[in-house]
Amino acid sequence: MRFIPALALAAAVLLSGVGSACAQEKLLSERGDVAIEQESKVDMFRPEKDKDTIPRNFQKQPPLIPHSVKGYNITQNFNKCMDCHSKARAEETGATKVAKSHYLDREDKKHENISPRRYFCMQCHVPQYDAKPLVENTYKPATKN
Repeated sequence: MRFIPALALAAAVLLSGVGSACAQEKLLSERGDVAIEQESKVDMFRPEKDKDTIPRNFQKQPPLIPHSVKGYNITQNFNKCMDCHSKARAEETGATKVAKSHYLDREDKKHENISPRRYFCMQCHVPQYDAKPLVENTYKPATKN
């Protein structure tokens, strides 16, 4: 019976040595062709600088956000995006106006304010980041008929 605790202790010591040896190696992507630095001090998620509207890649694609949204607050009572993109402010700020469909509820009833089901903008609209792609992208949009 005393043999089992000694064996467990020996296994723990052995495994702790293996773990520290593995921590020194570089990690590889699932494809095995891209080395990933473990202790990279570079901020890999840098928001893109403000720029013009980003072209869409396919029909009905939600527009991409061409500016930083760092610190934007969207709560039940306040939506920072509406400061510029609301019907009332879009022309003044030069921002893209929120689509008419965003003011309709499930029964297609038009509301004065944005519909609750379209209120959390970043469910569909995403900001862009200046990040090196992990995998080559060969996507080509379908031709228009």
